[in-house]
Amino acid sequence: MSFAQVYTRSVVGLHAPKVIIEVHLSQGLPALTIVGLPEAAVRESKDRVRSAILNSGFQFPNRRLTINLAPADLPKDGARLDLPIAIGILAASDQLDPDVLSGFEFIGELALNGNLRQVTGSLAVARAIKAERLAVKSSSSNERRLDEQQPAAELTSVKLIVPMDNGAEASRVEGVEVLGAQSLKAVCDHLQSLANPSIPNESLAVVTPSPAPQHVGYQVDLADVKGQHHARRALEIAAAGGHSILFTGPPGSGKTLMASRLPTILPDLSDEDALEVASTYSVADSDYDYGTRPFRQVHHTISAVALVGGGSRPKPGEITLANKGVLFLDELPEFDRTVLEVLRQPLEAKQITISRANSQMTFPANFQLVAAMNPCPCGYDGDTSGRCRCRPEQIKRYQDKLSGPLLDRIDLHITVPALPIADLQNAQAGETSEQVRVRVAAAHKNQMQRQQKVNNELSPSEIDKYIQLGESEQQLLQLAQQRLNLSARGYHRVLRVARTIADLSDSIDITSVHVSEALSYRSK
Repeated sequence: MSFAQVYTRSVVGLHAPKVIIEVHLSQGLPALTIVGLPEAAVRESKDRVRSAILNSGFQFPNRRLTINLAPADLPKDGARLDLPIAIGILAASDQLDPDVLSGFEFIGELALNGNLRQVTGSLAVARAIKAERLAVKSSSSNERRLDEQQPAAELTSVKLIVPMDNGAEASRVEGVEVLGAQSLKAVCDHLQSLANPSIPNESLAVVTPSPAPQHVGYQVDLADVKGQHHARRALEIAAAGGHSILFTGPPGSGKTLMASRLPTILPDLSDEDALEVASTYSVADSDYDYGTRPFRQVHHTISAVALVGGGSRPKPGEITLANKGVLFLDELPEFDRTVLEVLRQPLEAKQITISRANSQMTFPANFQLVAAMNPCPCGYDGDTSGRCRCRPEQIKRYQDKLSGPLLDRIDLHITVPALPIADLQNAQAGETSEQVRVRVAAAHKNQMQRQQKVNNELSPSEIDKYIQLGESEQQLLQLAQQRLNLSARGYHRVLRVARTIADLSDSIDITSVHVSEALSYRSK
């Protein structure tokens, strides 16, 4: 046998398309050539693979080796192709039975001694395998319904072999059998035992997924926030309806403290959403506490590419890492205006499309924006102590760093006053995150039953369908539109917030009280 095929996956954006590694041995001077758009890490794999094969007790073929990574027009990067390339070489040189490879997919980086090292994107690979299997089953079912006399094709259950350090992560995907291996030798022993059961080799064990936590715990709690009842109420509304929020107040008034508590009162992620978030962090090679809502706090020196994603080969940015969670921008006017303006489209579309000359990637960006700012450069404009010395033109220049279109996309504008020390010392403990989360979860459940999405995601046509106002509420909104100069976007956002307030009070109808409270959060 001088030809072998091995199946693996590349990672492009957040997706993991299948890659077929074709290995061919031919006559000629000893050489190893890799074709099929390999990037630097893949091109360098030939040296790692050669040493790993020799140090695992196998022979490296002293012939001309051509390795094709199909499809040829798909870029391949990362060291995750080391293991499948090594398996392909051993199968093509008759050191492994190629017939047993069809039921497996392989990913893993090889050390020079043959050990397997952890790679990025294993969860994305497992999710892609499951999605492909479901698509095949659906197609087979449709064909069987069209022709009942034709039996459905048997579906081969593909097993995924990964480094042991990736086993726990990849095994979270239900329905995908994941085998963890410590070395190339262990993988080959497993394959040889399948080809010849009489060989006393040890088989790889199936990785058992760790049980999902019954309740997600956070290190912080909303009870840490004393006083600030108006801001706490706005935070609860933002959590219930998925709304964006802007805190304005002097330094030390608790803006950052409250922003960091927002994830603790959000409803728990569903299993599918938790897998989606964990898959994103797996691709980005970032730590993630499984099941928690992401909270991304970025510095004001961040670039636009780092915020929304990009690069020659588009990679996810902070807004994608904050998907299903919270993106916190502290000291909002200190951000570069160009950086802030790129948020306008993702705030509406809940996704971001990065276009390059040779590729285009769409990343999810369904995050809640929480921003904080001071009212003036020194931070004390309007303070009763009178210590602000900023001139009016300085204050205007500072506030003009934020564009009107961006502010118009923020649902809740909250003023956070500084609390006297005496009030902080005598303040009673507020509600805990658990207590607030119960109300938020109930409102969220109402929205899912009514419209299958949170209120902040309602389109204009869905607003007309699900948000009905009485005559007095319509008159109140018309008057407010004249006094507050509400745009059409601002009008729709007031309606969404009013719908959320009604859901929190378990009210089917939106009353004037709900509309009035929503309008109070709109004045800048």
